[in-house]
Amino acid sequence: MDLNIRRSLRKFDELRKVECELNSSPYAEGSCFIKFGNTHVMCTASVETHVPPFLRNTGKGWVTAEYSMLPRSTHTRIQRESSKGKVDGRTQEIQRLIGRSLRSVVELDKLGERQIIVDCDVIRADGGTRTAAITGGYIALYLAIKGLYDKKIIRKLPITSQVAAISCGIVDGAPMLDLEYEEDSNAEVDGNFIMSAKGDLIEVQITGEKRPFSKTEYEKLYELAGIGTSTLIELQKKLLNI
Repeated sequence: MDLNIRRSLRKFDELRKVECELNSSPYAEGSCFIKFGNTHVMCTASVETHVPPFLRNTGKGWVTAEYSMLPRSTHTRIQRESSKGKVDGRTQEIQRLIGRSLRSVVELDKLGERQIIVDCDVIRADGGTRTAAITGGYIALYLAIKGLYDKKIIRKLPITSQVAAISCGIVDGAPMLDLEYEEDSNAEVDGNFIMSAKGDLIEVQITGEKRPFSKTEYEKLYELAGIGTSTLIELQKKLLNI
């Protein structure tokens, strides 16, 4: 296999085309519609004037996330979780990941007793939905918090860094950046990297799907993730004028 070219004709270290429309939901305090190739996610951030019970009367705020895939975001219809009466394990795991990632760069004590809920709804899925959700979720969150700051509701912008996420994997023996569904479903090793603007790791999820992987292979995936997230961070900066 040519390590420089993939079935999609992208190079092994090349992102899909990334597009982002800010303020795509007129009713949300912050929103964006983000596209990683054929993966499309609507991200909205809603500000509420109350916090979870464990934070009441502490002066601290909270950032959390909810994630869902629309029924026809994939080739076959997905049953709505509301009709099943419960949230499945994959959804819980992803929305907790999004929440943790976003909270890592927010000074909650400077947010006041407010909760910001970041909703990430997958309109179309072609691999990397959680990484697109985190990258777009940060943009929506920033817009919501910046709105509070501009209105002088909070005295300081309590965001310490940016957050972006990207998938990496080994497919047919080749390390690749930003996997599409076909690549992801055939990956020998599959990983997601969440990183800050400084290149620091926030969280890593990596699994040997078909075989164990070496330290050298891990380091190559880490290197690719750094390339991808730094590109996404620069896009965020340009979009948000920061």
